[in-house]
Amino acid sequence: MDSQPTPTLRTARLLLTPIKLADAELIQRLFPHWEVVRYLDRRVPWPYPADGALTYVRDVVLPAMARGEEWHWMIRLAGEPDDGIGNISLFDQPGNHRGFWLAPAWQGHGYMSEACEAVSRFWFQTLGRPLLQVPKAVPNEGSRRVSEREGMRLVGRDEGHFVSGVLPRETWELTREEWLGRHADD
Repeated sequence: MDSQPTPTLRTARLLLTPIKLADAELIQRLFPHWEVVRYLDRRVPWPYPADGALTYVRDVVLPAMARGEEWHWMIRLAGEPDDGIGNISLFDQPGNHRGFWLAPAWQGHGYMSEACEAVSRFWFQTLGRPLLQVPKAVPNEGSRRVSEREGMRLVGRDEGHFVSGVLPRETWELTREEWLGRHADD
C-alpha cells in the first residue's frame, strides 16, 4: 500500500494539523500532566523530561510519518489555529491503530470525539484500512466513552503496562464496513 502523507483535517470546531518540529514546545507545555499521561503506554517517561516533547517529535514522530507508518496531528480549535489542545495519532501497528490525549482544560467538551471522527474517516476512506483497533486502560472511562460513541465494540481484555502501572486493558474495534454503514449518508 502506498504511503499517504498526513493531511490537514477540518471539523466543525477543530483544525487537525500534521505535527511538525515547531509543535514540540507546545506539546511540552500541554502534555506533562498526570491526568493526561497516567493511562498512556509506559514508554512515556515519567516524570516527563524537559526535552521530552522535542525528543519524541524529532526522533519518533517525524521519522515514522516520513516512512508512512504513522500519522500525527496537533488538535487545534478552529478559531485559534496557532494554539493547540492535544494530539491524535494513527499507527500502522497490529492491535494499536490510534492514540490520543487532550490537555485537561479542554476535556469534556466533545473535542476528542470530533477529532476521532476525522481521523477515522482518513483511516477508512483515504487509507482504505479494513479494521481500527484501539487498546485502552479500563479505568480510562473518557476514552471508553469515545469508542462507544464511535460504534466500536469490545473485543479483548488483558493487562497493559501504563505510566500509572499494570492495569486491566481492553481492546475496542470497528471494521471499515461498520464505519461505512454508520456514514452512508455522509
